[in-house]
Amino acid sequence: MATVARHGVDEAGAILVIVDRLDGTADLYGPAPQSAFIDTRPRDRLFQILMEQTERSAVDARLASEMRFDPDLWIVEVEDRNARAFLDLVQE
Repeated sequence: MATVARHGVDEAGAILVIVDRLDGTADLYGPAPQSAFIDTRPRDRLFQILMEQTERSAVDARLASEMRFDPDLWIVEVEDRNARAFLDLVQE
């Protein structure tokens, strides 16, 4: 199950993805930093883990802070007991 929990501005705004583990914890993913791209930008978006298996209240607090910084922010929420984000992640 996935849903757009917050619709940002169509032309702008970062995308954050919450993976609700359905056990009171969640993971939070955000856009990979520009320094993660070697030579050129990839055709698709890359993400990085920002918070992993964290109490949901702490994830919600981080989201509130992010929304104050970027009011155009998009939030997508995925429910998955196996913590699968279904995202392309930057390699560390």
